[in-house]
Amino acid sequence: MFRVRRVSGVREMENVHLAVEEDDLYSGYNDYNLTLDSEELENNAGFQQAVRTSHGRRPPVCPGAPGRPCADGAARPMTAVRAAGYTSSMSRGSNFDPLGQSRGPAPPLEAKNEDTPEEKIKILEKKVNDLIEESCMAHSAGASQLALEKAKEAGRKERALARQREQAGNTEQICLDLTYSVLLNLANQYANNEMFPEALNSYQVIVRNKMFSNAGRLKVNMANIYFKQKNYPKAIKFYRMALDQISNAHKEVRIKIMQNIGVVFVRMGQYSDAITSFEHIMSESPNIRTGFNLILCYFAVGDRERMKKAFQKLISVPLGVDDEDKYLPSTDDSSANMVVEAIKNDKLHQMERDLKLLAEKYIMTAAKLIAPAIETSFATGFDWCVDMVKSSQYVELANDLEINKAITYLRQRDFNQAVETLKTFEKKDSRVKSAAATNLSFLYFLEKDYEQADRYADLAMNADRYNPAALINKGNTVFVKNDQEKAAEFYKEALRNDSCCTEALYNLGLAYKRQNRLEEALDCFLKLHAILRNSAQVMYQLASLYELLEDPQQAIDWLMKVISVTPTDPHLLAKLGELHDGEGDKSQAFQYYYESFRYFPSNIDVIEWLGAYYIETQFCEKAIQYFERATLIQPSQVKWQLVVASCYRRSGNYQKALETYKDIHRKFPENVECLRFLVRLCTDMGLQEVQDYATRLKKVEKMREIREQRVKSGREGSARGRRDGREGSAGSADSGHSSSSTRGERLSARMRSLPGSDEPYETSSPKELDASYVDPLGPQAERPKTGAKKRVEDDDFADEELGDDLLPE
Repeated sequence: MFRVRRVSGVREMENVHLAVEEDDLYSGYNDYNLTLDSEELENNAGFQQAVRTSHGRRPPVCPGAPGRPCADGAARPMTAVRAAGYTSSMSRGSNFDPLGQSRGPAPPLEAKNEDTPEEKIKILEKKVNDLIEESCMAHSAGASQLALEKAKEAGRKERALARQREQAGNTEQICLDLTYSVLLNLANQYANNEMFPEALNSYQVIVRNKMFSNAGRLKVNMANIYFKQKNYPKAIKFYRMALDQISNAHKEVRIKIMQNIGVVFVRMGQYSDAITSFEHIMSESPNIRTGFNLILCYFAVGDRERMKKAFQKLISVPLGVDDEDKYLPSTDDSSANMVVEAIKNDKLHQMERDLKLLAEKYIMTAAKLIAPAIETSFATGFDWCVDMVKSSQYVELANDLEINKAITYLRQRDFNQAVETLKTFEKKDSRVKSAAATNLSFLYFLEKDYEQADRYADLAMNADRYNPAALINKGNTVFVKNDQEKAAEFYKEALRNDSCCTEALYNLGLAYKRQNRLEEALDCFLKLHAILRNSAQVMYQLASLYELLEDPQQAIDWLMKVISVTPTDPHLLAKLGELHDGEGDKSQAFQYYYESFRYFPSNIDVIEWLGAYYIETQFCEKAIQYFERATLIQPSQVKWQLVVASCYRRSGNYQKALETYKDIHRKFPENVECLRFLVRLCTDMGLQEVQDYATRLKKVEKMREIREQRVKSGREGSARGRRDGREGSAGSADSGHSSSSTRGERLSARMRSLPGSDEPYETSSPKELDASYVDPLGPQAERPKTGAKKRVEDDDFADEELGDDLLPE
């Protein structure tokens, strides 16, 4: 191109003629007129005289003849100073106005005529570009629906633009790039909104148009859609079509497409075809992800030798990450240190760290996967992997693999081998030693060997004082010794080392709760709830604390949040029922107790409350089924059978009540209350068995009196401490055979206070009945709690003493 221009330049110079020397265009400009010598004007007498007398009246001097007036009287042109505002035609007394401001403001600019077809086309084209940009921005902000609407509107505007160009006769000026951008953005937005048929149609429009160059690579997008639709054969077909249309110059794109083909073959279960694709990639451009996928395929087909070779290839893949030494500051050069500080935490270094962590994750996972398969035993396979890693660039992973070997022993329930493996780290470097000691401490803590747990927790802390898991384990060993204050100090230190350590914060809240520092415990669990929004244990602890702070409404609110996470926990439902019962809301309490009973029909406390509720509401028939279930759960407890008989009696079914009392008497022949009711029932019903039961009653009462006298005489002859012990044993013996001691066999006060207008015995001798029979459920206020709180607290140390060291991802 430059040569042509030079030749044409030479040809043009042939037609240029230089001026003749005689016709000098610039002659005369160097001539000096003495009259213009302004330095001598003050000493020029003629000039001074002319100034004083007739200034401005002298005729002008002709330019051709200096010092001689012009014949025609024309003004001399002053071209040299006209641009500065000086003109020869300026009249005397006129103002100096070089900018022409006296002529007024400049006329307004002419308005652009937007009615012309060209201008309309330009405006519409700008609108289309703006809509495409707005669609992309909306998608990046997460507004996929808005992005699709903008893309559709851009398509409509682009079609209107094409029609305007056709009407104006400018079809040759159609912008194919704009049409391509509109169609591609529309297809992408359809795919982002999971409208796959519409997206495929839009891609087909682009691919089939031969005017669009390089549109064939969009078949990769179509293959991705078929992959999402699980139409794997078509996905492979379109991946291969795209691969055929991409030249070898775009090596990275071809590698990525082949990797996708291998993944689709894995999904189809065609591991041999997937191996072919992955092997080609590892030979051309090896990378960590493909190497890991190749190991998975070899594992699926059970090829031991190829698994080993693939693992060796995986650990030899170059990451392209610079050495970490370049980020270490030097002591001499301050400017270099400033550069190091600037790049230490930049995005490039973060990307390098992420790539290295990803590689380590794949290597660890691959080793754990193939270790049991490549050798005859799991330990031998793991040792081979450790040896390979030690000879690679990932030397620091060897110790982590050893720890994972111990964890695998734990999962196989081989605790002795796990402990032995972890003990081998006691003489290694501090980081690995601390991790191994932390796991050992946790194991011994679970086995309730608190001395060993404390010993290894100290060892872990000495090796690495900033290990939060070691500090938590140390705090737990102190916690079980009831030294909550010292335990709290260890938890606080763990939080200082790692402010996001949720286990330390949880245990700190428990320590404060044990010390009755409820406000501080509440603060800990509220902070923890801000981190773990859906943790049922955290929310339950908050509900428990509000209950202890005598704020039942807040406790109910937090329990409702727990129920939203675990809606089928019967203990939580029972706790909600207990709180509503304490607030006097019997209907809500009944609802939650009933739900708890549905999920766990063996909770005696819930059964007792439901039975008492039906008795209180005069539905004794419904109460019978609950107390019969309690009889099945605790068949040796006579009180449930007595309550069933009482329910039959209250409901007026005396025959069934009599049969129930007889059955109780056969099982518990020395029960005084049962015999008394049998005597009364037989008397009122006129049965002949009354005398027999009366005789038995007298005999049992006499035996009880004799027993009580023996106990009393034994107490008188013993010391007070021994006498107290005998009282307890005598009382327990009595309660084992009869119901003379009614401490554990009382109905609630609610049942005792029920009206008895429907009972035939109340009208005859109510005082005698009240004195001889007390319903065996006991006062409502003395009932044990549902146990949900204890269940949760007993599990507090089951899964949070150790962070991620014991169970890594």
